[in-house]
Amino acid sequence: MSLLSGIGEVTAVVSADDSGDGEVEPDDNLRSFGETVKASRKRAGLTQEQLASLIGYSVQYVGSVEQGRRHPSQKFVTKTEAVLDTFGVIDIAAKQLTRRRGLATWFRRWAELEEGAVILNTYECRSVPGLLQPESYARALVDDVLPPPTFEEVEERITARLERQQLLSRTPYTVFSFIIDEAVILRQTGGPEVSRQLIDHLLECGRLPNVDLQIMPLVSPEHAGLGGPFRLLETQDHEWVGYSEGQQSGRVLYDPKDLSLLHLRYAKLRIQALNPADTAGLLMRRRGSL
Repeated sequence: MSLLSGIGEVTAVVSADDSGDGEVEPDDNLRSFGETVKASRKRAGLTQEQLASLIGYSVQYVGSVEQGRRHPSQKFVTKTEAVLDTFGVIDIAAKQLTRRRGLATWFRRWAELEEGAVILNTYECRSVPGLLQPESYARALVDDVLPPPTFEEVEERITARLERQQLLSRTPYTVFSFIIDEAVILRQTGGPEVSRQLIDHLLECGRLPNVDLQIMPLVSPEHAGLGGPFRLLETQDHEWVGYSEGQQSGRVLYDPKDLSLLHLRYAKLRIQALNPADTAGLLMRRRGSL
């Protein structure tokens, strides 16, 4: 049976399991996908009602996707691509959209900037940065989130985090500097076995030619990072951008005064933290004590 003939036998109202996410606040990525679907539908000379009938979805569902208010299900993507015959354009747009799922709304703009960074400096005192997390540690963190996420949300968050880590080995290299408080390691998030895997992974990442990893010792009479975690990156246009994050919020910083202050603090942190060789020695001792 051809896809089109099979589609005609499907009711226009899909089940809850196939409906994708419910309506959400539009963001740039959802809007972009919705505009791609809308342009492709119009190119095919179809109304929303006609497309909905052909793919077995409600008109309301199609409209919500086109308006960027709903994450499309994979079934929606597959059927829409087949019916509109966009030579893979909708599939590609969906893959780009999927890469953003699992990322907090306030973090997505920074994640986009990361992809084009030539230099990325990160100071973290709460948990190991996502770019350095092995899967076991990432899962332990996600499991601690309140309210507890669904299974699908857990997998989306883990997938998004692991996909971002491809930046570490991408060429041409991005130059990374990470400064992490020792307390993050001593916390043993997920238990001793997860901590051993974490330390092994950090040591492996620290050996990459484009990665400098430094630990800020637990006892640090002088500490330039007491104001909280932050990040700095240099774009391919050699412009600097900063990022600061708190509970349920994150800010991308462009103001030169803010950036100057963060550069000053990061430079001081690099002096105060253990150098990469001493950091590796500390991590190995911590692993031996687990």
